[in-house]
Amino acid sequence: MEQGRLLFAGESRFFYAAQRIDQLPDPDLGEIAFAGRSNVGKSSLINALTGHRALARASSEPGRTKQLNFFSVAGRLTLVDMPGYGYAKANRQVKEDWQGLMFDFLRGRPTLRRVVLLLDSRIELKENDREAMTLLNRAAVIFQIVLTKCDVPKPGALAAKLAETEALARTYAAAYPVVLCTSSGTGAGIPELRASLAELAPAA
Repeated sequence: MEQGRLLFAGESRFFYAAQRIDQLPDPDLGEIAFAGRSNVGKSSLINALTGHRALARASSEPGRTKQLNFFSVAGRLTLVDMPGYGYAKANRQVKEDWQGLMFDFLRGRPTLRRVVLLLDSRIELKENDREAMTLLNRAAVIFQIVLTKCDVPKPGALAAKLAETEALARTYAAAYPVVLCTSSGTGAGIPELRASLAELAPAA
């Protein structure tokens, strides 16, 4: 926990954006990619982890993030805010462009250490969530499921959701065994996620 606190207490800054796979920055530090459905809270979670209100641009409008946004954490780790998938109102070509970029990145990035796959604790699992897990599993990309907006469900409902998600994670060989509950609003679960990600950063 202390290593996580120290890592994310360092300077965090945006440094790159890519809209096409041939625009990616040169591989350097280990990267943690944040993936999930549109409006699941990827940008808000990155802001909570880094202690910045607006480092990553969060919006109530689903599908706002349309590129890969790269953030340096203390010069030791890179966080990647990915385009959301499953945005129903996007036209077909836009969906294909966003998701093609995302999946090409996940399959081919040599510095990718883990994908943090966000699921909304308030709603049922969607088919495109399962599709994302299957893709990651087939590509042997380690992914950790993190539940978001966990301050909203009642304790009993949240406990049931967590148990369901943990059982689901056990069916995928590439899934990290620990599922975390988080809230960007209250800060719940943020220290635990920082600690988990700090394990992937080189020593200071």
